[in-house]
Amino acid sequence: MSKLAICVNPMSGRDVRRLAARATNMTHEAKRDIVARIAAGADAVGVEDIYVSREPFRIAAAALEQMPLRARVHVLEFPLASDASDTETAMRKFLDAGCTTVVSLGGDGTNRAMVRTSSRYDLVPLSTGTNNVFPVLTEPTIAGMAAGLRARGLLPDHLVRPCKVLHVRTPSGTDVGLIDAVLLERDHVGNLLPFDASRLRRMFLSRAEPDAIGMSPIGGMIDMVFQEDDEGLLVEMGAGGYTFEAPLSPGLFKQVSVRSVSRVGFGVTVPFTGPGVLALDGDRDHKLRSGERATVELRRDGPGIIDVHGAMRWAVAEGIMAPPLPRDSA
Repeated sequence: MSKLAICVNPMSGRDVRRLAARATNMTHEAKRDIVARIAAGADAVGVEDIYVSREPFRIAAAALEQMPLRARVHVLEFPLASDASDTETAMRKFLDAGCTTVVSLGGDGTNRAMVRTSSRYDLVPLSTGTNNVFPVLTEPTIAGMAAGLRARGLLPDHLVRPCKVLHVRTPSGTDVGLIDAVLLERDHVGNLLPFDASRLRRMFLSRAEPDAIGMSPIGGMIDMVFQEDDEGLLVEMGAGGYTFEAPLSPGLFKQVSVRSVSRVGFGVTVPFTGPGVLALDGDRDHKLRSGERATVELRRDGPGIIDVHGAMRWAVAEGIMAPPLPRDSA
């Protein structure tokens, strides 16, 4: 049985940063269209069961209820909390139903919530959020085809590589991040506004990419680290090093000052000491009082990320996408 889950965050791309920066407003209608295109691609390559979860705006359910799909559509129900825990619950439901391949619609925070639940699945993360370093920008139809091929067991493992994960331990418990762990001073838990550059103290980046938005390019404009690199980048903020303009949110540049950067390998413990707020992938979740310490360690033990472009090229080369031409009988 080939099963594919489509995990939709109904609130991604709709937060207050659209007022403080120039991020695109991702409508529910646009997400329904993306879900439909994913399902069409998966259906075209023979996926038998497509799973979605019910959420307040019926984005995925409404997108699929009138589609002439050969695949069976399953809408999973559960009590809604209307926060990030809904994504975690949906992922548990998908895994319990036997789904090991997922396409997500969201940003860095959405995928972080999924990984907080489990890493036992393969993933195509599609970008519908604000600061999107982790998700990819690709045509949803083709993403559905590549994910469908993996769900059917046709894609080889070399086209699916586990992502890097920041494993966090705080005085109150454990957590994870996918892109960045950032210590902010004079800030507060739950703040949804873009980061104030003057409050950045220290960050540990799994990816430091100059063509990204958010914290990643602060390191990436000095020393580039990519998803395929088996290390991260520790960035110490402050005067005495580099000063430049960085895109902290879409269309929003701020001057940042970086004192130093250093590469950090897997399994090395990086400390963060309060006072301050420790933010993970943009979410200010953990308050550190004066003298309190959190630690962050980078590992490659996240979900397997499907190489969409590589998957389609491999499938064509293997003759999966189209039957061979008939032989000339002459």
